[in-house]
Formats: sequence, C-alpha cells, structure tokens
Amino acid sequence: MLYVLKRIIALALVLLVSSFIVFSGMYLAPGSPEQFLVQGRTVTPEVLEVIRAQYGLDDPFLVRYWNWLVDVLHGDFGRSLVTQQDVSTLVESRLPTTLFLATYAAILIVFAGVGLGVLAATRSGAFEKIVVFGSNLGFAVPTFFAALVLMAVFGSNLGWFPVSGSGEGFTDRIWHLTLPAIALAFPAIAVVARITRTAVREEQGSEHVVMAIARGVPKRIVLGRHTLRNSMLPVTTVLGTNIAGLLASAFVIEYAFTLDGIGSLLVNSVQKKDFAVVQAIALIMVLAFGLINLIVDLLYAVIDPRVRLAREVSA
Repeated sequence: MLYVLKRIIALALVLLVSSFIVFSGMYLAPGSPEQFLVQGRTVTPEVLEVIRAQYGLDDPFLVRYWNWLVDVLHGDFGRSLVTQQDVSTLVESRLPTTLFLATYAAILIVFAGVGLGVLAATRSGAFEKIVVFGSNLGFAVPTFFAALVLMAVFGSNLGWFPVSGSGEGFTDRIWHLTLPAIALAFPAIAVVARITRTAVREEQGSEHVVMAIARGVPKRIVLGRHTLRNSMLPVTTVLGTNIAGLLASAFVIEYAFTLDGIGSLLVNSVQKKDFAVVQAIALIMVLAFGLINLIVDLLYAVIDPRVRLAREVSA
C-alpha cells in the first residue's frame, strides 16, 4: 500500500513538472498567441493591449501558468484560439476515437505479440522462422507505410475494410478501425514477439524448469506455471512501453485514415499555433503514459511475488 502511494505521488510530481514544461514550451515556440489572433493585420497598440488583457497575456509568466494550472485542475483548458470553442469540449468530442483505436491496437499487441512469441519459442522450424522474419519486417517498415499498404490491399483492392472514417456504434467502429489498429500495432507486435520469444527461450533453460521436467511434471503445467510466468517481467516492461506510446504515435494513423481523433487535432493545432489545444492534448498524453507505467509497476508484484517482497523490505 505504501509503495502504491509513493508511485501515485511520483506520478503527480511528474504531471506537475510536465505541465510547466508544456505550458512554457508553447510560449517559447516561434510566434505568439497575439500575433496569431491579429492574423498578420496591422493593429494599434491599444487594440493589441486589449487582446493581451482579454487572454491574460499581459500577466507575468508564472501568474499565467498558475492561473492556467488551477483552471486545468477544475477541468477547464481554456478556449481554442482558432474555433473559439471550449477546449475540453473539443478534446472530449475527439477522444473516444483515439481511445478506441489505442485500446484496439493494445489488445492486438498483447494477444498477437505475446502469442506469436510464445509459439515461436515452443515450436522450432518453419513457424519460428516466419515469426522471426515478421518481427524483422515490423522493425523495418514505418507505420505510415504499413498503413498505406493495408489501405491498398485490404481496402481499395479487396474492399474488406473501409479506409476512412471511424464509424458509428461499437460494431461499425471495429470494422472501420481494424486496419488503423493493425497499422498502429504492427511495429509493437514485432518488438513484443521478439522479446517474448527470447524471454521464454531463456526461461526454458533455467534450473527450476529443467528440474520440473525431470520430476515428471506435465509440459503444459511447466509451460504455464514455471516458464511463462517467470518470463513475463521483461515482456510486461516492453508491453507497457509500447502501449503507452500508442497515443503519441496515433496521429500518423489518424492522418492517414482521416480519423477524427486527438492525434489529427494535435497536428492541426500545432500548425495553426492553437496553444490551448496543444497544451491540453500534451497533458493527456503525459497522463496516459504515467498511468500505464504505474499499472506496469503494480503488475510486477502480481507476476513475481519476490518483487513485492523486495519493495516491502525497502519501504
């Protein structure tokens, strides 16, 4: 319990530091909000002063940051400089598509990556060579290129899946987001499959596994209870890292498949210097990454009780 509390406090500190970096980084970027608001028109100093006062740009930097942070903690991310919409409402309308896509891709990574890695480790021969070749291909093929290939083959030529839009309703969303999810998950599946295969192979040669087999324990029980469980620590780390990065890499897929997610919104907002929207999306990504890392740390203790015992002793 104490360890969980420490991790939550650490996550809160990371979010606080990240919020300061996100807020200050946007103001250090070329251009300024007032320059965007006047759209290159020549305005009098009085008008510019009114604009700065309206958006709080005439306050000291730390005051602006504090006011912004307090508003964020109350769920208020400000207003979009481009659409004049509430940022929370704007992001909320786009977030379900990205979350559905990232969750779909995460499920593919877990089942396909771990499953293929385990099968490759337990079955030598042609199947193992195919998995190794596929993992090498996953390392080499960029996400955007994978998306284009999937769109051309399974969308345009075969017509099995749509190549644009996110769909309506659960079933329709799955149909529309299958190709984007596969393209998004493909590199991570390759990494997880390779790490899983290596971890299981190493565990198969460990002393306790050899002794279990020598005692006549059925291979199925040895595989599940001894080999897989003890090989899952490095696999869990890789899974957490790749799943946490899905939100950050989703913008490439959303742009390719013209999806209405926060990734495509982030790209448009950066191009148009819509500071409030960029700051909100950046914080969401930092929060998602931190939460997933926290879950991975907690899973360590579930997978290996020795990790939990070590943490209790250190605490």
